[in-house]
Amino acid sequence: MAESNGRRIQDLVLITGFSGAGKSQAMACFEDAGYFCVDNLPPEMIRSLTELFMHEGSNVECAAIVSDVRGGAYFEDLAAVLEELDRAGVRRRLIFLDADEQTLLNRYKETRRRHPLAPAGSVAEGIAAERALLAPLREQADTVVDTSGLTAIMLRRKLADEVMVPEAPAKLAVTFASYGHKHGPMRDADLAFDVRFLPNPHYEVELRPLTGLDERVVAYIGRDGGLDEFYEHLVPLLDYLLPQYLHEGKAHLMVGIGCTGGRHRSVAIAEHLAAHYRERGEYTVGVSHRDIDRRPRG
Repeated sequence: MAESNGRRIQDLVLITGFSGAGKSQAMACFEDAGYFCVDNLPPEMIRSLTELFMHEGSNVECAAIVSDVRGGAYFEDLAAVLEELDRAGVRRRLIFLDADEQTLLNRYKETRRRHPLAPAGSVAEGIAAERALLAPLREQADTVVDTSGLTAIMLRRKLADEVMVPEAPAKLAVTFASYGHKHGPMRDADLAFDVRFLPNPHYEVELRPLTGLDERVVAYIGRDGGLDEFYEHLVPLLDYLLPQYLHEGKAHLMVGIGCTGGRHRSVAIAEHLAAHYRERGEYTVGVSHRDIDRRPRG
């Protein structure tokens, strides 16, 4: 692999370790942080893929690649590929996921999967063979993460704390979604707020055909000060909750705002919250309106 003065890759993360130690969770953690991710890539293909990343036209700056014993005999070439990357001046990290034997046995028991190194034998035999094969790579690892006894959520938190690049932290994506209760609940909402206690523009003939995107509707909803008072309570609550979800490893949060028909109050509030948090720049913010195009009745 030749050096390239036009290389763009800033952080190449190679993930390896024991089968059942949590490499899939590690991959998901990096994917949520915006890394280009590839799973189960043989070492020889890592070499070719990295050359593409270093090409002048590449837009990939951060990538994470899982390579493990599923690659068969080719996996033994990983150490040589690491040396080539170093000679080429590629900024790379090797993360090794470890776990004690009992944890690995328990995880295999839960999933009822066969070990890749012992398809016809016991899981314990596969773990022993894998331990011997991985020992040299464990010594070369920049970071060893022991996942023994960790749940999936705990592992994601540990990975976020120990291996994510500090200057490129994960960014929570938040979607504020309006909906109408009479058309059914929002089944994919992580949080849901019922705003039917606020004045309903539906009962004003001139406002009924409009939506919460219209300033006249917003003014009507907030005419008695109740809307501003609601924001005074809701925004601090969200300011507390959103970082908690991010810390738990959640990548996307759906915040449902429900009124009766999903055209007036919920739309206005979802738009307001989206604008508020988008302006702050702490999250990737989206907004959607499930029932805004439903024709009003009455």
